Amino acid sequence: MEVDKMDENDWKYHGEGNKSLVVCHVQFPRVLRLLKYPAADSENPPQTAEQAFRQIQNMVDFSSKVMSNLLGDKFIHSGEVVKLPLEFVRQLSIKIQQQRPAWRCDKVMDIYSGCALCLPNLTSPALHQATLTPPLCIEIKPKCGFLPSPKHVSKDIKARVCRYCMHQHFKVAGGKWKRRSLYCPLDLFSGNQQRMTFAVRHLLEEPQNNFKVFKGGQCVYSCKESSDDPPDVNALLHHLRPYFQGNNRSSSHMTNKAILNDFIQVLVNALLSGRGDEGAVTDRQEEGRSFCEASLFNRERVSHASRGLPADSVLFRILQTQMLDTLDIEGLFPLYRRVEQHLQDFPKERSRLQVDGPYNEAFLEKVQKCRMEDDGSVESAVAKVHQYCVAMTAKDCSIMVVLLPREEEEEDEGLSPLRRLRDFRPSPFSSSVSILDLDPKPFDSIPRQLRLDQKIVSCYLRTGGALPKGSRPQHPSILSAADREECTLLFHPM
Repeated sequence: MEVDKMDENDWKYHGEGNKSLVVCHVQFPRVLRLLKYPAADSENPPQTAEQAFRQIQNMVDFSSKVMSNLLGDKFIHSGEVVKLPLEFVRQLSIKIQQQRPAWRCDKVMDIYSGCALCLPNLTSPALHQATLTPPLCIEIKPKCGFLPSPKHVSKDIKARVCRYCMHQHFKVAGGKWKRRSLYCPLDLFSGNQQRMTFAVRHLLEEPQNNFKVFKGGQCVYSCKESSDDPPDVNALLHHLRPYFQGNNRSSSHMTNKAILNDFIQVLVNALLSGRGDEGAVTDRQEEGRSFCEASLFNRERVSHASRGLPADSVLFRILQTQMLDTLDIEGLFPLYRRVEQHLQDFPKERSRLQVDGPYNEAFLEKVQKCRMEDDGSVESAVAKVHQYCVAMTAKDCSIMVVLLPREEEEEDEGLSPLRRLRDFRPSPFSSSVSILDLDPKPFDSIPRQLRLDQKIVSCYLRTGGALPKGSRPQHPSILSAADREECTLLFHPM
C-alpha cells in the first residue's frame, strides 16, 4: 500500500462500531480502521495527532503482546499503525458518509490526525487460495460464556441468568432492538454439539449485531438495528445452496432445512476444531456456571455428558481469558476505588502502575501472575483491575470463521494454514478461525460498566424476565418444530 498514492475511490465503507469506522480496499485484501469521536467535537478534535497515533499503537501492542499470548497468536491479526495523507482522509470521509447508518452518525470519523490501523481483510477472496467458489466468512460476537460466582454478586439472579440474556430485555425495553434474541452464549461455549447447534440456530434467527455472513467480501446476511423487518433467510439460502448442494445429483433437491442444518454443522465443527484434548474450563463446570436459566434449551435433551471444549479451540481460549474476571464488576469495584483514590493522591503513579499501558511483557506478567487473595495493596488492586479489563476485551471480541470448499483432488498439504473439516455429511470444507476486536478497555470506564450492570439487572427483575408491551413478537422459527426434532437427531456426536 503506497501511502503517497492513496485514492479515496479505491476504498469503500465496510462497517463501524462505537469507537472506530472500517473501510476496505476494492482490490487488495486490506482494511483501514479509523477512530471516531462525537459529532459535537467535529470542529475541535479531542486529541492531537500524536495522541491518536499513541492510542492506535496501544491497540496494536495490546493485541500483539497481551491478547495473542492469552488467546493464541495463530488466531490474532494485530495490524500496524499507518499515517495517511490528510486530504485523502477528508475525501474518504465525504465519500462514505452517505453509506453510514443514520443511527451511527452521532459520531464522525477522525479527519485530523491522519492515523489509522491497517489490517488484513479476512472476508476478501484475494486473501485466500483461489477457488472457483468464493469463501464464506461468518462473523460471530459470542459474548460472555459463563455465570459469575454467587459469592461476588448482590442479586442472586446474576448467578442464574447470564448477562447477555438479561441485556436482551434491557435493549428491547429501551427500543434498541424490536425483538429479543433467544441466543444464549452459555450454550455456544458448552462444547456440547446439541447446545451449540441450538445457539447458532438462534443467532441465525435473530442475528442483531452478533452474527453476519460474508460471501466474496460482501455482507449477504445481517440485521439492521431498530429494523421491523426480519433478516432475509431466503436470500441467505440462495447464497448457501451452491456450497452445500454442489454438483452431486443426489443432493440437487436439498431442502432449505437440510442446507441450514449442514451450514450450522460445518460452523460448529470449525468452532470446535483444535489439536488439544477436551476439557472443562476451571471452576465453570463444577460450580454449575455453564447453564443459564433463561436459555430455552432443555437440559433433558442432552443425550450424553458434555466433554467440554477442545483445549486448542478458539472458544476454549476465549472462555479461559473471559474467566480472568473472577470477581464480577460488583466485586471488582471496591478495588477500582482503591486504585482511583491512590491516583488522586499520587497522580504520577498512573504511569508506574500501567493504568493506561504501555502494554508490554510487564503488563502481561501482572495479569498472569495476579494472586487470588487481596493483600490490601494498590498493586494487588490494580492487577485485579488489569485482569478484569482483559477479560472484558475477551467478552466483547468477535470470531471470524472462513470456510473454503475443498475439491476432491486437493491434497491436504495444499492448505496448511487451514483446518480440513471432514466429519460431516456435505462436501468437505477447510476452515480458518481468527479473533477480532481486541481493543483494551479503559480503566476509567469501570464506573460506567457498574451503572450499566445495575440497570440491566434492575430491568430484568422489574419485568420478571417478561418482554415489555409494544415489543415485536419473535419471528416464526427458521426451522419448524418438526424440523427441530429432526435437527436434534442429525447432530448427535459420534
